[in-house]
Amino acid sequence: MNFSFCPKCGQSLATRPVDGHERLVCVSCGFIFYQNSKPTSSVLIVEQGRVLLVRRGIEPYKGWWDIPGGFLELGEHPEAGAIRETKEETGLQIEPVELLGVFMDSYRESGEYTLNLCYLAELIGGRPRPASDVTELQWFQLDALPEKIAFGWSAAALTMLRQRYQGT
Repeated sequence: MNFSFCPKCGQSLATRPVDGHERLVCVSCGFIFYQNSKPTSSVLIVEQGRVLLVRRGIEPYKGWWDIPGGFLELGEHPEAGAIRETKEETGLQIEPVELLGVFMDSYRESGEYTLNLCYLAELIGGRPRPASDVTELQWFQLDALPEKIAFGWSAAALTMLRQRYQGT
């Protein structure tokens, strides 16, 4: 993403080498504008050889299948974010039990990079209902996942899950 003005003082930003990287630096106050990957937290709920996926109701990848989850709030622990996002999108209460993996990706429309933490979780309550930015919930057999999976990291996490449960 390209930024032109300092978020601290409003003056111009210029590209300068800092710590071996080209960074945006304020020409007036010297503020260094670090651009970091945006953290997300998601969950894979597996029951009886099936995994719960959600159909995205918004871009990017509107109409494609995805793993329940989303962006973390400022200062939010990833496990708390996974619990919150799952409740918001599915109406279900979960308990993260294990970190499956950490995946890098980019949000295709903005080009922002994402750092995606994906947990395995147990279903502990709630009533399934699509909400927030989701239009549908569906359980899929691990050997019969849909073709249209949103985000490369989600496809990689599902591959890792399938290998873990099926040994393939």
